[in-house]
Amino acid sequence: MPSANKENIGVYCNPAHDLWVKQSGPSVEEVKSGQALKEGEVTIAIKSTGICGSDIHFWRNGRIGPMVVEHDHILGHESAGEIIAVHPSVKNLNVGDRVAVEPSQICNKCEPCLTGRYNGCLEMRFMSTPPVDGLLRRYVNHSAVWCHKIGDMSYEDGAMLEPLSVSLAGMERAKIALGDPVLICGAGPIGLMTLLGCAAAGAEPIVITDIDQNRLDVAKEICPRVRTYKVEPGVSMEEAGAHISKLAGGPLSTALECSGVESSIASAIYSVKFGGKVFVIGVGKPDIQIPFMRLSTQEIDLQFQYRYANTWPRAIRLVQSGVLDMKRLVTHRFSLEDAVKAFETSAASAKTGAIKVLIQSEV
Repeated sequence: MPSANKENIGVYCNPAHDLWVKQSGPSVEEVKSGQALKEGEVTIAIKSTGICGSDIHFWRNGRIGPMVVEHDHILGHESAGEIIAVHPSVKNLNVGDRVAVEPSQICNKCEPCLTGRYNGCLEMRFMSTPPVDGLLRRYVNHSAVWCHKIGDMSYEDGAMLEPLSVSLAGMERAKIALGDPVLICGAGPIGLMTLLGCAAAGAEPIVITDIDQNRLDVAKEICPRVRTYKVEPGVSMEEAGAHISKLAGGPLSTALECSGVESSIASAIYSVKFGGKVFVIGVGKPDIQIPFMRLSTQEIDLQFQYRYANTWPRAIRLVQSGVLDMKRLVTHRFSLEDAVKAFETSAASAKTGAIKVLIQSEV
């Protein structure tokens, strides 16, 4: 049976933008005794965790909008692992179960929760978003209801379910359908997962943009029929929109913006047709400028997304069945002890070629 044999350590940042690995909780003694478990909780030995762009932001910038790092803070929210302890009140999970961890903790009382849109919970405690510590630890206690069984799926694929959930939520709310001409802005992990999802959903044509040719090459590798557009410096949003429309064979019906970059959002707005939609999945600056009159005169809908809700069962089915294969997106792997190097590699993606960097732990 699995057990805790190594000291619990975590990956921390602080307001001074330091990044380090040090001892964390729960302790090995607490894990073995189970005394730190609350009703409804389990202990997970985290085996694989992906580095998200938000982790990089919290480390380097100390904040994302109103979410500010004010103290020593543990990062990470894309994780999968093995159950090693269970509170007696938990009946749906057992020691030894392999799970992916949905990092939400909700109130179950407010309107968003009661209407099924719990990503808008008014009392949300999302792991890795300050002040709530994240999952980049060897052991974590978490509510059993947010631990999804993954069977024999690899822990790497299990860790990728969280960013995949972001993509699936965007596709669902944007109502991507068979034969829809779609633009995807940004070929990072979310953009590439969105590409896989749109291709599986039968969108055609699909155009994907990025400033990094390497990432566009990966997009072509995982979806040979995608049309790629490299964003060059100095090209106006109107020109970029015209180039993208020409590449697609005409204006597109929907743009899924996965970068959150102001110029990319603007180019997307100039790429879609009258009555089209620009759906922003990416996270950007607190305030941006948009081409208002283009939106107004072309009746273009501009929508936004915040995380996800009710996506994990669907994500698990898609990966377990082989409909979506995300393995090519993993470019680097590091041990938990080498997490600082992992973050540096991810942050320098233009030089390292990193797409998804995973941090792995042994117990």
